[in-house]
Amino acid sequence: MSIYGLYENTLEYTMNTLVSSIEAYNKSHYEASGHHVYEHLNYRIKTDASMREKCDRKSLLQNEKSALCDIKDAIGLRIVTRFVDDIFELVGFIKTLDNCTVVNEKDYVTTPKENGYRSYHLILAVTVPFEDALGNNPGTFYAEIQLRTIAMDSWAALEHEMTYKREIKSRELIKSELKRCADELASCDITMQTIRDLIREG
Repeated sequence: MSIYGLYENTLEYTMNTLVSSIEAYNKSHYEASGHHVYEHLNYRIKTDASMREKCDRKSLLQNEKSALCDIKDAIGLRIVTRFVDDIFELVGFIKTLDNCTVVNEKDYVTTPKENGYRSYHLILAVTVPFEDALGNNPGTFYAEIQLRTIAMDSWAALEHEMTYKREIKSRELIKSELKRCADELASCDITMQTIRDLIREG
């Protein structure tokens, strides 16, 4: 049986509800302005094997409570935008959702990590009309949302590949080049944002 047990369908319902709200906002934004607020929206429920491995890594029991309450990224969304301002617009919208409460927030866009990583992370508590793993009804299920520009997302993919590839001869050189590249991409994102603002000002 899946580690999510009887709550697997509710987990999928929670994810789909959240995704539908964000997609509807993107559609209404396009109808009002002629511009989409994001380019890509990817989402997934963490696989059974991946969640069990994470429970082991955190010294947690492999059960529904650990997977759905103690660990808060069973649902994961990644939103990729063209411009930095779109990230903050989406964050503002997500915070207005009636059934969602932000329980953790990390702005690595304004304050990047030392290695150059930039992204905006939200952990949401989503209220749904079903029982959760603690027996509450309405219940609470959690979702992690990461928001990045296209440039940030491309950089993160490279950094992830380096991190998880065990045998790399020039790891320190690559880390240094990645940091330099992150700085250049950040500058490019700012320039692109400025150009877009100038175009829209007419």
